[in-house]
Amino acid sequence: MDFASLVAWIDVTSGLTARMAGAACWAYAILAITTLPPLLPNAALLVTGGMLAARGEMSLTLVLLSVAGSALLGDLLIHRFGWSAGGSVRRRMASRKRQGELFDWASGRIQRGGIPFVVGVRFLPSGRLLGGLAAGAAGYPAHKFAIGAALAEAVWAAYSVGVGYFGGAMSDDPVVSVALGLGLSLAVGAVAWLAQRRTAVPAAANASVSKET
Repeated sequence: MDFASLVAWIDVTSGLTARMAGAACWAYAILAITTLPPLLPNAALLVTGGMLAARGEMSLTLVLLSVAGSALLGDLLIHRFGWSAGGSVRRRMASRKRQGELFDWASGRIQRGGIPFVVGVRFLPSGRLLGGLAAGAAGYPAHKFAIGAALAEAVWAAYSVGVGYFGGAMSDDPVVSVALGLGLSLAVGAVAWLAQRRTAVPAAANASVSKET
């Protein structure tokens, strides 16, 4: 399996990377559209956007705004859905043991942790969806959630695009640049996954205590 095939297997949107070079206007739209929905992997596109910015083919500012702005809009839509369909969301989550425990944990922590928790949960695997749904279902105010989500997405966009920018600055070879960027991205993702595994135990414990009381 070559590098391109491996990337395509990890990231289903990676086939769009070839359309970004030399078509900046469409490239910004591709970044925004693929970032809006949760759980859609587009790491290769973000890395490519950063790489093209490092080569002067795209504006780094517009890349960051496209990515962070679209992600923030998606977060607000998730929160709104959790707010309006909180009961059904809770019942659906309750039918899935581990997801239900994490959802109960996030719903409880959102009220105590506030904006810092909104920022932090974004960087856990599936944290964007979990945090938005839990905040909405728990009735956490939309304006406060928007502040936390904006901070989180600004940091996330800077990191996600930045690894591509770093790779593009390190090498003129697009394949090497994307490989460097994705390597850094996967390394940080692995750390976040380990962090989520560590939170699973307290989440389960908190859920059990809540049920007993």
